[in-house]
Amino acid sequence: MNNKYIFLDNASTTPIDQKVLNAMMPYLKDKYGNPSSLHRLGRINKSSIEKSRQEIAQYIGSETQEIFFTSGGTESDNLAIFGIARANKHKGKHIIVSCIEHKAILDSSKKLENEGFEVTYLDVDKNGIISLDQFRSSLRKDTILVSIMYANNEIGTIQPIKKISEILRENRDANPIFHCDACQATGVLPIKVKELGVDALTVSASKIYGPKGIGFLYINKKYSFEPIIYGGGQERSLRSGTENVAGIIGFAKAIQISEQKRISENVRLTKLRDYFILQIKKNIKDVVINGSLKNRLPNNLNVSIRGVEGESLVLLLDEKGVFCSTGSACSSIDLNPSHVLVKIGLPLELAHCSVRFTLGRHTRKSDIDHSVKLLVECVDKIRSITTIK
Repeated sequence: MNNKYIFLDNASTTPIDQKVLNAMMPYLKDKYGNPSSLHRLGRINKSSIEKSRQEIAQYIGSETQEIFFTSGGTESDNLAIFGIARANKHKGKHIIVSCIEHKAILDSSKKLENEGFEVTYLDVDKNGIISLDQFRSSLRKDTILVSIMYANNEIGTIQPIKKISEILRENRDANPIFHCDACQATGVLPIKVKELGVDALTVSASKIYGPKGIGFLYINKKYSFEPIIYGGGQERSLRSGTENVAGIIGFAKAIQISEQKRISENVRLTKLRDYFILQIKKNIKDVVINGSLKNRLPNNLNVSIRGVEGESLVLLLDEKGVFCSTGSACSSIDLNPSHVLVKIGLPLELAHCSVRFTLGRHTRKSDIDHSVKLLVECVDKIRSITTIK
């Protein structure tokens, strides 16, 4: 690997912020007590966890006891889907999700179908946005759960979460719990739960320059849910397991920093992303931008380059020190085309030619210029080989 590289895969994970690491270090070295222990080291860490929980609750506008720490976004999504559905099945067994949710939601929903639940998968338009009319017509008296992600991890499309919640409030026949996966949106979009109108929310620290292996699920205290992990009774017996103290401390710090930088970073990254798009279109022929250009995260760029297989392009760029992906890092071992791109109507040949670039705090204009130069070289090389064949 080159000594200098350009990391354009920030939707998969982000480097840990130095201030976050500094906040975590005492809990990785000296403050190592188990928070469940009665001795002083345990009590100190228990107090630190609750302080972080309070800070996070304040950030999203919830009550402290509505925050449950998990191992990350996938577990939080699983806990929301399985936990809410199983605890409320006496009210009904109908669930609504969008067809471009993260696989943590989709695979959990499919599993529930095997348990007798019925799932409606909402279609999306060419930009990846659900139809509010279809959503409204899909609601039933036995609908107990709706799960729609705030922003898509592959194409960056932002869903109309507030409008969805308004429809739910207007509907007198159905009263489902509204869960939102906000992993990609956190640090970029406002996530005040009452303003959004959501009842449950998933957030992961690894997307906001925090540590990996820590996330949380917010769920309104008026709703019940069942645990999916049993054991020592931590997190009020709703998520057992010794708490990741250092991770929780880092999570709270990462959220604080992200909120401080959010507005200025959004402006900066939007300019960089638009410049990136302009340079790619200027220097490479037959390029398709996937997803909405209007309702889109400021750091996301998903492109299909005709005649250039995505996996080949990612590997060639890797050799040159530019790191990007073909879609969700969680499903990178799956050679099938992205379910998101297929659902927005992209032809299979273009879906296989997709590459996702996601910018971050450390991305500079010089990085974009250098990446475009290398991208052109790689595209020309792949196309020349393809032409020979």
